[in-house]
Amino acid sequence: MDNTEKKRIARLTAILTQLQTKRLITATELASKYAVSVRTVYRDIKTLEQSGIPIITEEGMGYKLMETYRLPPVMFTENEANALITAEQLVLRNKDASLIKDYADAIDKIKAVLSHTAKDKVNLLVERTHTDQLKNIERTSDNLSVLQFALTNFYLTKIEYRNEANRISDRIIEPFALLSTDNWLLVAWCRLRKEFRYFRLDRITKLEVLSEKFKPHNMTLQEYFDRHH
Repeated sequence: MDNTEKKRIARLTAILTQLQTKRLITATELASKYAVSVRTVYRDIKTLEQSGIPIITEEGMGYKLMETYRLPPVMFTENEANALITAEQLVLRNKDASLIKDYADAIDKIKAVLSHTAKDKVNLLVERTHTDQLKNIERTSDNLSVLQFALTNFYLTKIEYRNEANRISDRIIEPFALLSTDNWLLVAWCRLRKEFRYFRLDRITKLEVLSEKFKPHNMTLQEYFDRHH
């Protein structure tokens, strides 16, 4: 299967998801969202219809799924599941009890459709993520998703790090946990310093997940706090 066909299949799946989550969506919206032509969207819709998906076309308005039709559970990628779990940790810090309950119920349904392997990784991420209310909403890093992957799959990670004195150093680290305060912090075993260190994500200037794995650290996040604080 070539890359073009993979992208097409991914787009068809994404369009199905959009049809599930919106009552009505136009070809123009879909074309804009997936950076394709409206004509391509028409072809995609036709492909879905030919595969047995009951899509209703409302002339001049858009597409929707037949109301009684239910698609099988959507399969989440590992990064998507990680993002949802991280969002759950932040929502749990919210002071509105109804929001917490509703989101927790939604996350339970999401966890139910994950594979056993994905569930294990998600549960590890939950255990290794600690969040306080984020006060600073400015986006200061784009490494969180990659580090979550390295953490749950036990991959060594190479980073270029700028410290408080503005000095740059290269480190090989073993990601262990993620903490959020005013900034996201990574707790990791630093092979250069031979000890656990905190790394602010906004000070990581380069990051590469290596193919080599490390031996998981056999302790919980709470045990880490007890030993190192």
